[in-house]
Amino acid sequence: MMPAHGSEAPSPTRLRATPIGESDFDGLAFFLAGAGLPTADLKEPGRLFYRVDAGDLIGYAGIEGSGPDRLLRSLVVLPDRRRVGLGRVVLELIEDEAASMGVERLHLLTTTAARFFRTQGYADAARATAPATIAASAEFTKLCPASAAYLVKYLKDAS
Repeated sequence: MMPAHGSEAPSPTRLRATPIGESDFDGLAFFLAGAGLPTADLKEPGRLFYRVDAGDLIGYAGIEGSGPDRLLRSLVVLPDRRRVGLGRVVLELIEDEAASMGVERLHLLTTTAARFFRTQGYADAARATAPATIAASAEFTKLCPASAAYLVKYLKDAS
């Protein structure tokens, strides 16, 4: 099935990442739940979620925490926009946002997308090596199973 919005990914320069407000959380939760991603702690402090669009909604992604180590949260591309390279484009945009905030390393847990993230420069790591701020997150302590892959990426553009 071809995506409803065309078969090519928009140029990264056409994409925007806009921090979402509380009124956008229902839409975010709907798409995250549909993708099997955690939604229980979306409104907790320390989470910054972005709506990614190029005139129309493409997906969402979040960054959690403070300091040089942050958790990449809930990257999701809408179902009718998948399979055209948008996951990579959305990830690059969110990594740029993180780097602009001074983030040096992005961490993530995944049960389904480890292969994708490895192709984007994320490396497997032992959960025991996670910084305390990451290891204390809800994703590490209760939302993601112990079997989830833990991956880390050093952001080359972090200041």
